Amino acid sequence: VQLVESGGGLVQAGGSLRLSCVASGTIYGLSPMGWYRQAPGEQRELVATTTGPYSTHVSDSVKGRFTLTRDGAKNTVYLQMNALKPEDTAVYYCTLTDYTAGRDYWGPGTQVTVSS
Repeated sequence: VQLVESGGGLVQAGGSLRLSCVASGTIYGLSPMGWYRQAPGEQRELVATTTGPYSTHVSDSVKGRFTLTRDGAKNTVYLQMNALKPEDTAVYYCTLTDYTAGRDYWGPGTQVTVSS
């Protein structure tokens, strides 16, 4: 399984970005996919994850501002980020959990920088 992220960049506070992550390889339909982020000097934290349209978890820190959607046919997840804040600045990593293989897969990450 390979994950490729796109959509990061530099944006002013209050702006929006949309991250995309495409998964390739042998993927099972209910494999959870989602996003983590890691700011400099901080631990990696969960942003949002989903197994489908009726099972999505979004962390409290971004709830109401970020929306996670999944296109199962394209093996793609999107993270729509609105009302961005400087504290959202981090490297955002796409992840997929393969229960059959017993492991998580990670993308290389995409930088999101929010200026004040």
